[in-house]
Amino acid sequence: MMIKVLILSLGGVVGVLLRYFTGGAVHRVAGGGFPYGTLVINLTGCLIIGLLWGIFERFEFSSNLRLFLFIGVLGSFTTFSSFGLETFNLLRDNELRLGLYNMVITNVFGLGLVYLGYFGSRALINIFK
Repeated sequence: MMIKVLILSLGGVVGVLLRYFTGGAVHRVAGGGFPYGTLVINLTGCLIIGLLWGIFERFEFSSNLRLFLFIGVLGSFTTFSSFGLETFNLLRDNELRLGLYNMVITNVFGLGLVYLGYFGSRALINIFK
């Protein structure tokens, strides 16, 4: 169990550093006004997780390497890639309804919860001012 935690932690460090440096580089090139860094990170993560999943389904790799890459590195680089892969697998497996539910619920409720959290925190701040 401890080795798995160490593998995940190492992968997480790699992923978060990749996210930080990639986001910074994209911001320097593209500038502000639109979250290009996040967009590039999310789309790149989706491409990478798709490429790796195709390879890992075809060839045998250790479960520790899977943990390191899929949950550690890509999980800290972007969780959007995990969402993309899980939705892809549902659609590929002819679970159209579940795939669409996942897309709609994640996006609509996710954005709604960001609004709720944001305005909820502002309301709390005003109460305790």
